[in-house]
Amino acid sequence: MDFSSFHFHEALAESLEASGYQKPTPIQEKAIPIILEGKDIIASAQTGTGKTAAFLLPILHKLLSEEKNDTNVHGLILVPTRELAIQISSHLDGLTYFTSLSSIAVYGGGDGGSFVQEKQALSKGVDIVVATPGKLISHLNMGYVKMKELKYLVLDEADRMLDMGFHDDIMKIISHLPAKRQTILFSATMPPKMMQLAKTILINPAEVSIALSKPPESIKQLVYLVYDTQKIPLIQHILGEQPYKSVLIFCSRKQTVKQLTAQLQKRKYNANEIHSDLDQSQRENVLLEFASKRLPIIVATDILSRGIDIDQIELVINYDVPPDGEDYVHRIGRTARAATKGTAITLINQDDFYKLKRIEKLIGKEIEKVGIPSVLGETPTFNKPSSNKKFGSKGSGIKKELIKTNRS
Repeated sequence: MDFSSFHFHEALAESLEASGYQKPTPIQEKAIPIILEGKDIIASAQTGTGKTAAFLLPILHKLLSEEKNDTNVHGLILVPTRELAIQISSHLDGLTYFTSLSSIAVYGGGDGGSFVQEKQALSKGVDIVVATPGKLISHLNMGYVKMKELKYLVLDEADRMLDMGFHDDIMKIISHLPAKRQTILFSATMPPKMMQLAKTILINPAEVSIALSKPPESIKQLVYLVYDTQKIPLIQHILGEQPYKSVLIFCSRKQTVKQLTAQLQKRKYNANEIHSDLDQSQRENVLLEFASKRLPIIVATDILSRGIDIDQIELVINYDVPPDGEDYVHRIGRTARAATKGTAITLINQDDFYKLKRIEKLIGKEIEKVGIPSVLGETPTFNKPSSNKKFGSKGSGIKKELIKTNRS
């Protein structure tokens, strides 16, 4: 099967060809026909499966094929983070290059100029709006947003929006939309609160599920079993083993992100941080430096586990164990992209062993356990690797002594 089977509008087909689209992914094969038929849909698919194109392509085709009022918003895509809004907006720019369709991203953290631009588009009409809930509500409260003729509503990464406390914001936004519309809900996981939301806002939805992908074999997964006090010295050792050009370190709390970044900078590492306390311009600058390899190390919350598309990240480190297995898959999936290889390291303390077992059960394999350098002291007694208790033992391939890093 290829994309010609969907018989997309000529201008959209031209954009697909120019963008290098060839064969649809499984989620695209299943979801696109349903959306083209006009049915509501609830789809379970993780980042990296092609889900963005799965909802964008049929909506763009329908907008190109239908008569519409140019003074209204016709499609709305709600997302949990600014980064995902920017990424989808960029995706839209590529797919609409050969069309007359318009779009705008609406998210917090911008300056006065961006707010004026958003207001103009929302009041005069735009084909597709990609928005974070809070910023869109700021515009809705001012009374100029024209959504009376909106035809398509997409909730992307809906589970993450609920986790971030956006349920009431979502319902407030929906109260401004026409009841007669097509609603599309994409979510990586389907907890009970997600199913309850689906029952509230969708009408007789079709259901599509793509199983959570296992991490690709090109990712070398390792676990270090340590005390919390050993984490920073161990990271220092890991970064000193070879001159990594691109390292992403995940922490579960923004306060931990700030503390770890400060500790790395104190040790003269070229590292920066991303979390919700930074404004949009700061976050964009950090990502730009990271993508261009001018910044080798980013420390971040799970805000970056989804919604970024940066190739050639060599190393992902989980400073904290992710709260659930799905988050682990999303985090380590930032490396080994675009047919490259990568390494994912997770630091486990004495209280995290049960989380590790849940992760291993989800991914269907036991993750290799690695001992720490002997100079860092003893690890918790319950989790010493049975066959590799110290660095430098046969087969470890790692030196005993700490290696001083080439600090960039």
